[in-house]
Amino acid sequence: MYHFLKKSITSILPKKWLFKIEPFLRTSFSFTKKGTNHLCLICNFKNDTWITTKHNDLLCPKCGSLSRDRRLWNELKENFIKENISVLDFSPSRCLYRKWEKQPNIIYKATDFEGNFISDFNYDITNIAEKDATFDLIICYHVLEHIENDVKAMQELFRVLKPNGTLVIQTPFKEGEIYENYTITSEIDRLKHFGQEDHVRIYSVASLKERLENCNFKVENNRFEEDIYLGLVDETILISKK
Repeated sequence: MYHFLKKSITSILPKKWLFKIEPFLRTSFSFTKKGTNHLCLICNFKNDTWITTKHNDLLCPKCGSLSRDRRLWNELKENFIKENISVLDFSPSRCLYRKWEKQPNIIYKATDFEGNFISDFNYDITNIAEKDATFDLIICYHVLEHIENDVKAMQELFRVLKPNGTLVIQTPFKEGEIYENYTITSEIDRLKHFGQEDHVRIYSVASLKERLENCNFKVENNRFEEDIYLGLVDETILISKK
């Protein structure tokens, strides 16, 4: 039912209007999913069951968060968010953008280059229009696998990060070596080789860590286990320091 409603609404409403009324629509729908089996760490909604996406992820009926959104927010809240920090967030999920907007005494800048997410800026990650050492915290979640010149992007992230600042980063991962081939350009072939039409590579955890370290980051791999009650899956987050 959820997927049918989503497809019907998105086929009718322009994206800009859909983003505005989305919280109301999700709140209305979530009344059918109330329960005690699970808890969303972002909106604190207790639900009977998560919505399973086509990629077998767990989506919150009320705020629309995915498992990685909930894990990310929990880690940021516990370890990185404090007053007066400056934050740069690349292509944030809508639920997290709305959460950030409610945080007091924080300088938050959300950016999305192609306009597919809610954002305030459209910075090119390979040429960020900000001064050196501007941000205390940078969030770069599921972005670099879209960027052909990922090394240039990493260099830019390092440049605009303050000394002792933190880059929180994640991409899809595979076992073994990194896989990239710039001769693969069609959407059909990229879907076949990289798992999505607009991806240009698949990292392994080790290969992403190595590239970040080659750009002078100090990188720590954080591995997390699943939590069914909170709708969290096994995943790895890279915490990179300048």
